[in-house]
Amino acid sequence: MKIKGLPRNAFLAGGEPVLARKPNPAYTEGMIRVTGTITIDEDEIHQQFIRASGPGGQNVNKVATAVQLRFDVAHSPSLPEDVRERLTRLAGKRMTKEGCLIIDARRFRTQEQNRQDSVARLVDLIRQAAQKPKIRKRTKPTLASKERRLENKHRRGKIKHLRRAEPE
Repeated sequence: MKIKGLPRNAFLAGGEPVLARKPNPAYTEGMIRVTGTITIDEDEIHQQFIRASGPGGQNVNKVATAVQLRFDVAHSPSLPEDVRERLTRLAGKRMTKEGCLIIDARRFRTQEQNRQDSVARLVDLIRQAAQKPKIRKRTKPTLASKERRLENKHRRGKIKHLRRAEPE
């Protein structure tokens, strides 16, 4: 049996198509894996469907396809304290005064795609916050660079001295 649009490697040895979707490695039953050490319980994420603005034909006023994801950063037991602080800084205007992160996803025309997009954007934001910033190490100027700087100062001062009306 052949189905148009499927690649050759999508068929089993007997010719039957393999239509099962690949499991998402970042998703475990009820848990969303963000990094190797951070996982978020699905119960911590609240998704609400709202009407999307913009073009959409006849469905735009009938179907609520946009997703508003809410994640309580301030009270989440899944996040370490340093990640929580960096996430609050990264979120900017998307963070409420109560410490709740709000992500609006309205890029796609279906609820499911917008739901996946909102979770993916949350995971990306937390991954960015999980990366520890590099500590800047102060360096001293080299002896050669100090000498070059002083030589340039001396040369510039000589030029200005020669521009005077009465050189001394």
